[in-house]
Amino acid sequence: MTELELSENAKTVLEKRYLQKDENNKPIETIDEMFWRVANFIGNNEEEKNQFHELMTSLRLLPNSPTLMNSGTTLGQLSACFVLPIEDDMTSIFDAVKNAALIHQSGGGSGFSFTNLRP
Repeated sequence: MTELELSENAKTVLEKRYLQKDENNKPIETIDEMFWRVANFIGNNEEEKNQFHELMTSLRLLPNSPTLMNSGTTLGQLSACFVLPIEDDMTSIFDAVKNAALIHQSGGGSGFSFTNLRP
């Protein structure tokens, strides 16, 4: 495979945000290994894994941040956006805030459905 043509800024962002790290926060994978980690997690067979890897390394397809960060990890959260329902009581409201914080911690984003709140 040819070397990925990425700007220094792109390499820095990938290293700081997406590459898996050790306990000292040092990367334990290369950018290409990250793409293989994602491809191996997403693909159902060798052909799909190779195709997905080729799409990413050619920069024709880049998955969302949670997919790049969490593929092949114990978390495995690949979704970026969550809509959290809120019922009309304090417990539900604070549960939604807690769940939003946990979602954000794992790289996702959240919105809230206030449909069930009284005016």
